[in-house]
Amino acid sequence: MALIREKDSKRLHIKSKLMGESLVGKSFISSLEYGEQFRALPDVNVLKIGGQSITDMGAKAVLPVLEEIVANAGKHKMILSTGGGTRSRHVYAIALELGMPTGIISTLGQSVSEQNALMISTLLMPHGGIKVGHDDIPKLSAYFSQGCIPVIHGMPPYGYWEHLPIEGRLPPNRTDVGAYLLAEVIGARRCIFVKDEDGLFTDNPKVKTKAKFIPKIGAQELIDRNLDDLIVERTVVEMILRSHSVQEIQIINGLKPGNISKALEGEHVGTIIYKDV
Repeated sequence: MALIREKDSKRLHIKSKLMGESLVGKSFISSLEYGEQFRALPDVNVLKIGGQSITDMGAKAVLPVLEEIVANAGKHKMILSTGGGTRSRHVYAIALELGMPTGIISTLGQSVSEQNALMISTLLMPHGGIKVGHDDIPKLSAYFSQGCIPVIHGMPPYGYWEHLPIEGRLPPNRTDVGAYLLAEVIGARRCIFVKDEDGLFTDNPKVKTKAKFIPKIGAQELIDRNLDDLIVERTVVEMILRSHSVQEIQIINGLKPGNISKALEGEHVGTIIYKDV
């Protein structure tokens, strides 16, 4: 950017369209020129380990999932993001009954997700597992160069400043959103959601046995379908439409051996939701 000097003054300014603007005008925002978004870690995969779907099931689910992750660690760089699961739902229920505002409920959910990150990172300690916080994002490259497997809690750091939901008081940005935003900010190679179902269905397959499997679908198409239940938080689907780096997500069944390995290799297992507009 060029420097300009005020008339009859020695003061310098940076020549930019942003000078003196309010930053809220629609026509002004649309007129800005953007460079291609920088991808800091384009060879890293973000894996969201489901709280209720994986961690809450204990050793029978967690240990095989981590074993497959360790088996791939020498070939694929990964950062693991943890969900909250049943314990977060418990604290949400109590907080709602006590009239807690959305920001408090969000902060409570963060503490549960962090507990799961501590357990996962502890189990991975013999293999380079390390628990990291949101402020450690700039250190990720150093951790990867030392052969570490970083583990971070999935709740995005909105906390008390959580966005108000359209309906009710549950935080709209929970651990699925946190995992996706992490992938987007580092320009990750892939964002993979490790769940206990084969992917996205037209309804909850645990409840509706006739629900149909959806192997691949555009984010806008999925929004337009307005399904009653989704396997990922709806905000994630909305964010894919606004993405710059990570323009699709993959949802896989981590309880089926080999699925994590296949997803890391770029194979189409589970469901892919992609940017379609």
